[in-house]
Amino acid sequence: MLMKVNLVWVVAGLGVLWCAPVSLAEVAQPAARPASVIPVQIPYNAPPEPEFPEVQQATPAPEVLSEKELQRAEALLPLLEGRQELYVIGEFVHLGKPVVPVLVKALKMPGSRLRYNAIETLSIIKDPQAVPDLLDVAKDSEEATRVRAHALRVAVRLAPLEALPALQTLVKDPADTVRRAVAFESQHVRRPEAVSLLIDLLGDPEKYVSITARDSLWRLTRRGGPPHDWQGSTHEQRIEWSKEWKAWWEEALKNRGAAPAKPPSGPVS
Repeated sequence: MLMKVNLVWVVAGLGVLWCAPVSLAEVAQPAARPASVIPVQIPYNAPPEPEFPEVQQATPAPEVLSEKELQRAEALLPLLEGRQELYVIGEFVHLGKPVVPVLVKALKMPGSRLRYNAIETLSIIKDPQAVPDLLDVAKDSEEATRVRAHALRVAVRLAPLEALPALQTLVKDPADTVRRAVAFESQHVRRPEAVSLLIDLLGDPEKYVSITARDSLWRLTRRGGPPHDWQGSTHEQRIEWSKEWKAWWEEALKNRGAAPAKPPSGPVS
């Protein structure tokens, strides 16, 4: 009897041990799976277009100045130097090309800043009729150097071919700042004469003038020349190097109209 009771308890214990892992696994599982998320497009309403007030248009520049406008322009000339100089420059620029004959009068008025601002105004208006007056300023040895250089710069930009004789004259100018302006602005003159005067400036006593001429030569001819130490060069060296450029240029002028040389061998097929 005792053995039967023990056997029953053994069987019951094995049943409990067999069913326990299954029960724990069932308990560990969540009660329900989470619902899947479905993306939904939200309606988009564009913001309203901004409303700007109507801007009043500026008065168009006159094609011909009246007598009253000419008198007003002449009265504004002394104000090119002072606290209102930017406003006055804007007034002249608004009047445009018809005011150029009045504006060139400022080139002979006292005050280097006034004359400089007049030249700057002419460069903004961009009227070639002012080039002869600008070249007169550039060639005036009594004028301030920075004013001369600026006048030459603007004249070359407005009419390169018309300014070429002045460039050739100013190559030997005593002011090195003017010679540097010649060396820089000559790149805008697409003429053989400009190359020749730049080669002359390669032997300039001032190193920075010579280096500027070399850079302008490269822009005009796309020839770098033999490698030389221009930064550490002496005046004598620059004179010798200018002779190399001169020989190359004379040869290039001779062969300018000749047909290009044929390659030594045929093209690679």
